[in-house]
Amino acid sequence: MSDELLVERNGDVVTWTINLPDLRNAISDEPIIDAIVDAVAQANADQSVRAVILTGAGSAFSAGGNVKAMQAGQGLFGGVAHDQRIGYRDGIQRIPRAMYGLEVPVIAAVNGPAVGAGCDLAMMCDLRIASTTAFFAESFVKLGIIPGDGGAWFLPRIIGPSRAAEMALTGDRVDAATALDWGMVSRVVEPDELLGAAWTLADRVAVNPPIAVRMAKKLLRESSQQTLDQLLEMSAAMQGIAHQTEDYKEAVAAMLEKRAGVFQGR
Repeated sequence: MSDELLVERNGDVVTWTINLPDLRNAISDEPIIDAIVDAVAQANADQSVRAVILTGAGSAFSAGGNVKAMQAGQGLFGGVAHDQRIGYRDGIQRIPRAMYGLEVPVIAAVNGPAVGAGCDLAMMCDLRIASTTAFFAESFVKLGIIPGDGGAWFLPRIIGPSRAAEMALTGDRVDAATALDWGMVSRVVEPDELLGAAWTLADRVAVNPPIAVRMAKKLLRESSQQTLDQLLEMSAAMQGIAHQTEDYKEAVAAMLEKRAGVFQGR
């Protein structure tokens, strides 16, 4: 798709690799923002995509903001306060909006440091697996700034308000073992096992009826914002749709016949 974001497809699963190792995979510059937003749009439009893996090239998952650009006042970091507000809104904030709207499950394969907006990017994913070399830091306060990309919304929903406050107000690192203990990641593996573990998890998702998977993800997302009654109403409507799919009929038949289902996304 672009030099900044490598896109590789293997069957029903797509891997996105942030390919800016010289910048520690910073995600605040316009080309990588555009690339991520475009990749989300393509995955949403392609009903044959069943899962996405997101990782970083080199030793880092993502360092978040481009600190050199911050110091130089370039890009979204330039201008007066109003200019910077527009820069954030029309720049890096496009990523959380896009990621939140991604219809297929996305797995973060956190291969190294996930710092600032890079930590938040991992939290925007549905599932997270970390390498033993990974660490997480909601480190904005260390630079005298705040989470400008939605981290204050995503992080508490993953690890709870108290631990999110600890991370955001101290800016301290959380190592992979602690991240596992806190529920920030579901698994920690050795570096050479990371992508294999992510692929295995992606395949476990992709084997299921894809329409149901997309709708289940939508319900999980909406549950953080809706009342129980609202979510139940949406669930009833989606369930009606699910029962009419060919994949539903195939899934029931496969279970009764004690065989693996073959699902077409119809």
